[in-house]
Amino acid sequence: MNAASVLIKAVIFDLDGVIYRGRTPFPGASATLDALRSQHCPAYFFTNNSTRSRESYVELLAGFGITSDPDHIVTSASLTVDYLRAQYAGRAPTIHVVGEEGLREELRRAGFRVVARVPKRAVDVVVVGMDRRFTYAKLHVAQQALLGGAEFIATNRDATYPVEGNVIPGGGSIVAAVAAAAEREPITMGKPSEWSGRLIARHAGMAPSEMLMVGDRIETDIVMGRRAGLWTVMVLTGISTLEEALATPEPHQPQWVIPSIAEVPDLIAALAAGGRVPFDWVSQGVQP
Repeated sequence: MNAASVLIKAVIFDLDGVIYRGRTPFPGASATLDALRSQHCPAYFFTNNSTRSRESYVELLAGFGITSDPDHIVTSASLTVDYLRAQYAGRAPTIHVVGEEGLREELRRAGFRVVARVPKRAVDVVVVGMDRRFTYAKLHVAQQALLGGAEFIATNRDATYPVEGNVIPGGGSIVAAVAAAAEREPITMGKPSEWSGRLIARHAGMAPSEMLMVGDRIETDIVMGRRAGLWTVMVLTGISTLEEALATPEPHQPQWVIPSIAEVPDLIAALAAGGRVPFDWVSQGVQP
């Protein structure tokens, strides 16, 4: 692909599979963020994982030598808060959560009433995310609330979640169980929803075409980026492979594939210089 003088003013990074895997940071992650900071290119972090609050991600990244703040972190939980504020302006909905404490914390901080049990009066919303203590009893409670008329929100539909040397069931697996039990499909907040990428661009005060999305999953990170009008690059440290990227139809295909986050500064520099950047630019010499 010929990319003539593309000026990237900000970068959006996925977290799991891009910055780190499990609790292990990838080589070059901290140096890449330092390089972008020295070039006055702000970094945003966007994860579909709803198990942590934005503040806890700030702490997690600090442990990897990466400085950030809650305003530069977007999670599927924080997007859920944005959606609910818009939908329920002027009142606080009652919410039942199938998920972990980070999701509940984001909702409570927004002033919403989060209930563990479904009261006799039906709840307004059921929000479902990753829950590593998911049980049949939780499934039953969520099902009954949805059958009672509650709105159904999924923080994300990721089937798997990368950890060191393996993958485990992701939030989408939990959502699928609840959807099957209630015979309903949810509204999905996180990637690949295009409005989430555009929301970050508006927050940054930039056009989507001035931002680069760095992700490891075609069906979430890359599809969201392409739909939102962002430039997209896929790293090979997470879920999707180069072969999958090459086989993906062009509208959902990443513009570039690189081995890891460590190559991001060089890619941005090459784009700004108007040089020719092959699709597989630094991918072990494989040609498309």
